[in-house]
Amino acid sequence: MQLKNQLTLQEFLELPPGDADIIYKFIDGKAIVKISPKFFNSKLTRALLYLIDEWWEGKGQVFPEWAVKLTPQGKDWVLTPEILYVSYEGLSPEWIADDFYPVLPDLVIEIISPEQTFGQLIAKARDYLDAGVLRLWVVDSKARSITVFYPDAPPQIYMGDTLLVDSLFEGLELTAEQVFNQAGITTIISSS
Repeated sequence: MQLKNQLTLQEFLELPPGDADIIYKFIDGKAIVKISPKFFNSKLTRALLYLIDEWWEGKGQVFPEWAVKLTPQGKDWVLTPEILYVSYEGLSPEWIADDFYPVLPDLVIEIISPEQTFGQLIAKARDYLDAGVLRLWVVDSKARSITVFYPDAPPQIYMGDTLLVDSLFEGLELTAEQVFNQAGITTIISSS
C-alpha cells in the first residue's frame, strides 16, 4: 500500500489494518513498519513478562506489544514497545476498551533487535522520557545487560548479578543474569 509522505495522527489511526504480521509505528508524521521480533527477543519478552507479572500482581498491569500514543517534543507518535507497565494509580483495573494504551506507562521495556543500534535506542529513550514515561529499560542480548533510563538522572547499566532495584517499583528486585537465565539465553550472543 502506498502511503503519502506525511500523515496526521488521525490519518494514521484510520489506516486500514495490514497483514496480521505487520505492525506500524507512527513517528514524525510517517507510518513505519516495525521490525518483527526474532527468537531471542521473544524469549526475553516472555521472561520479563513472567518475572514482572509475578511481582506486579495487584499493583498494576503489564502488557506485551501494545501501541501507546506519545507526544515527545510536541509531536504525535505511536510506538509499540515490547512491554508496557502502568500502576493502578494511572490505569484503573476496571478500564477495558479495545484501543491504544490510554495513559502514559510508568515503564517501557525495549529489547534491542539485531537491526537496531544502542545509539538508536538512546535517541528513542530521550523521546520516551520527554513524552513523560517514568522509566525505560533497554535490554541488550549481545551485552547481556539492562540499561535503565531515568528522566532526572544518568542511565544505569545492570549486568550479571547486580541487583536492579528502583524506588518507583517498590519490592521489585531482579538481575540481568536472572532475566537471561529465565529466557534460556545462557551465553553471550555473537553477531551472525
